[in-house]
Amino acid sequence: MAVERRKVWQCIGCGRIEDPQPCVGICQDKPAEYVLAADHDRAIEALSEVVRTIAQTTPREGEAARHWKALQARAREALALL
Repeated sequence: MAVERRKVWQCIGCGRIEDPQPCVGICQDKPAEYVLAADHDRAIEALSEVVRTIAQTTPREGEAARHWKALQARAREALALL
């Protein structure tokens, strides 16, 4: 699942993002991108799981190459979810 990016206009003066709020009189809109918090959280969790696995595992003697390939497979799965 790809993280959905939303194009919005944000004022460089007051920070308004396509939402009415009192303007301080120096508004200039510029394009900005935002992602939904839920999409961001899913991406962080998927990548954090891979990082935790790397940090908390040690390959058995003579199994480093196999261990690394398994970690790569998990990382690819996490990236596919993004």
